[in-house]
Amino acid sequence: MRTTNRIAGVLAGLALALGGAAFTAPTAHADLDSCISQVEREQHGEVSDAVRMACYLGLTGNQSECVSGLTAIGVTSATASSSCKVAAQ
Repeated sequence: MRTTNRIAGVLAGLALALGGAAFTAPTAHADLDSCISQVEREQHGEVSDAVRMACYLGLTGNQSECVSGLTAIGVTSATASSSCKVAAQ
């Protein structure tokens, strides 16, 4: 195989790998913010680290722990459930 063909193949593979990472990376942060924002609207102010941690659990797919964490700190079950669903998306 010629050197120019190898270089072209490596560059093409690198471009595909970096392009895929750019499309997937920013989405997780936005979902976490959406979860926190829903809880902020209900509590009418800043949220605690416990809310951030619960929303992070929802982001990782642990819905039951997310909901129980939010309800344990006084968030209504309806808001907790919808916030955790948003985090998982």
